Amino acid sequence: MPGDSAERAIQMNTSTRIHWGRVWIGGFLAEVGIFAVFIPAVLLFGEGPARYTVPPAAFVMTFLFAVWVGRGIESRFVLHGILVGVVATLLYVGLTLAQPEPLLYIVAHGLKILGGAAGTRVAGKRKSTATVPG
Repeated sequence: MPGDSAERAIQMNTSTRIHWGRVWIGGFLAEVGIFAVFIPAVLLFGEGPARYTVPPAAFVMTFLFAVWVGRGIESRFVLHGILVGVVATLLYVGLTLAQPEPLLYIVAHGLKILGGAAGTRVAGKRKSTATVPG
């Protein structure tokens, strides 16, 4: 049937597209979450020791918001998570006007990407287990 193939093409198109709105919101909120951890740490411990909170916060916050992103998508979970981490990284680089950063922050950027990929992977696994009749 001609209508069936057109319908299938539309469904494939919408399910495989990148959800940029969710990606941008997830990346932004992840970056805000990192600052929400870093600023109190600076106030309590000073800037030097507080820097060590950035890598774990980068992974955890990006993971959490990538799980949220993954709940609203149907496919390409890991790609969406990587994009969340890239957006969070680009937001920080833009905020700091691309100034040189300590190695610890560069590691944190990598952890944002890994955290994003892991978060949407978890969301994808949850979604696939929820849809499997059992």
